[in-house]
Amino acid sequence: MPEAGFAQTYRQARQLFLSAAGAAGATVQTYAHPLPGAEGEALAMDVARSGGFDAPALLVVSSACHGVEGFAGSAVQNVLLAEAALRADAQAAGVALLLIHALNPHGFSHQRRVTHEGVDLNRNWVDFTQPLPANPGYDAIAQLLLPERWPPGPEVQAGLQAYAAAHGPRALQQAVSGGQYRHPQGLFYGGAAPTWSHLTLRRVLRQHGRGCRRLAWIDLHTGLGPSGHGERILAARPDPATVQRARAWWGADGGRVTALHDGSSSSSELEGMMWQAAYDECPQAEFTGIALEYGTLPLEVTLAALRADHWHAAHPEAPAEGREQARRAMRAAFYVETPEWQQQVLAQGLAAVRLAVAGLSGA
Repeated sequence: MPEAGFAQTYRQARQLFLSAAGAAGATVQTYAHPLPGAEGEALAMDVARSGGFDAPALLVVSSACHGVEGFAGSAVQNVLLAEAALRADAQAAGVALLLIHALNPHGFSHQRRVTHEGVDLNRNWVDFTQPLPANPGYDAIAQLLLPERWPPGPEVQAGLQAYAAAHGPRALQQAVSGGQYRHPQGLFYGGAAPTWSHLTLRRVLRQHGRGCRRLAWIDLHTGLGPSGHGERILAARPDPATVQRARAWWGADGGRVTALHDGSSSSSELEGMMWQAAYDECPQAEFTGIALEYGTLPLEVTLAALRADHWHAAHPEAPAEGREQARRAMRAAFYVETPEWQQQVLAQGLAAVRLAVAGLSGA
């Protein structure tokens, strides 16, 4: 039996979110996606705001940047909307709450990590008028990650192990996940243009964030780190003042804020990260953000699921049985359906929100 707020499908998650937003008296906006979902359902990026546009501070809480990861993020948002006392505390502190449900609704519905364009949304924030970032490490192993046949033979695994032996396991992770712009069907592809989700999110931030003086953002993710642990990863420019502020806010309960630039995070350094939109669209605001990354399964299991998902997407002629196995593996890699894991997700999500409200209010 899932914990309160958790859904089994995107359709159900959206229904829960809209119902919770209505019960909370939040203002709701819907940005319709151009394609239908896996069940033929309508897809959308839904936005719920609690608090007036004259609030000096704004806290954004977003889910499903990476589609299938939305089960956890959506649940945190649903429970947050039900927390009347927390929302009252935010209002009293001059903090408006902006919950963005399903940044990537297509990926959420189809239980994939990428958008309908096949793009990793958190690698899509680069200047497409300029030469795109190179990733020679990915180029070197692209054919090993997605070989001609599936499942891969022993020689493929030997090739990946040889790369790790020559360059180190961390370098292999960096090559795979840092972001690449040359292999459209490959993993962690950043795209050739801004995606629908990219453009829509910019609209949301312009509308809701241009009037605030202080802006914070908690973007909810799953898939990296020890199972159930919510790693607080800096998602903002790593200048000393921002790093100090983030660590003061989200370390006030004894927690730790890690960062990509100093190697303290379980994540690699990434190209084209989404938080850059906050600086572009809300330049007047002092910005502080984190990604809250919940661990699920061991990294090698998660990577195997991603590879199988991408391989089957690139091979529509493959047998249906293998495709269904890949879908189930993706779900398991990013959504742990146990009460213990779900309780950890909710508790840590609400704790991060409370700390952000306190930080934005200067408490």
